[in-house]
Amino acid sequence: MLVSTVSFTANVLLIRALGEIQQVNVWLVSCVRFVAGMAVVLGFYRREFAFTRLFTVPKLIGRGAVGGASVYLFYLTVVHLGAGRATFINNTYVIFGPLLAAWVLRESLRSALLLGGAAALVGLALLTNAFGAGASAGLYDLLGVVSALAASYVVVTIRQLHATDHSSTIFASQCIYGLLLCALPAALHPQAVSPLAWGVMLLAGGAAAVGQMTMTRAFRDLPVAEGSLLQMLVPLGIATGGVVFFREHFTPHELAGAALILGGSALTAARR
Repeated sequence: MLVSTVSFTANVLLIRALGEIQQVNVWLVSCVRFVAGMAVVLGFYRREFAFTRLFTVPKLIGRGAVGGASVYLFYLTVVHLGAGRATFINNTYVIFGPLLAAWVLRESLRSALLLGGAAALVGLALLTNAFGAGASAGLYDLLGVVSALAASYVVVTIRQLHATDHSSTIFASQCIYGLLLCALPAALHPQAVSPLAWGVMLLAGGAAAVGQMTMTRAFRDLPVAEGSLLQMLVPLGIATGGVVFFREHFTPHELAGAALILGGSALTAARR
């Protein structure tokens, strides 16, 4: 799961670098991500991957379709709410996920995980300045919550699917159905892309593929609460990358948020 957080952080920082090279349609970026994911599946898990099950197993269809819709809603809220507010709302799945897992999977809710999740969410809000001046609730905030609920469903479904399917098949469901969702909008907005931009997109897609694959595999053994909470390290890594590579600076409240994310994530290691 920690490898997954590093990979997702690299993905976002590469996409940010892409924005400084060329403004590329987000639908095309998403398509490259899903194609890269399928390349990883076919390149490393050809024997384990069960293609036909993607269209015959309801839970795999649901994981792929809901996961693809969640990605779309997240991008939509980023456009209308800003990256900070949208990221904070979307990451509330670290609270919804464990609650859903406790109901559906009968997973235990340890107080350390609940406390860590709450601390990490507060830290994320401070780190991203999610509720700055002029912020007010509206339709897109509601859509952000729907995206978080969808992500909660996805992680719980991944845990269920590991009883019958290989991680590569579970991951491929997101790639296939996500590609079906993004391909048409990308085709309707064609644009010329420079070779350098293509290279960065491919690297970003590869990083996302590694991140999604390792996260899917990790959820075979990690409870939803613990695995989801570790993903809260991603925004911290993105903020740190902004300082190192893009000459950004932490304000005092951002440093406080970073400390809360680290502290909350550290609580996942708490044992009796």
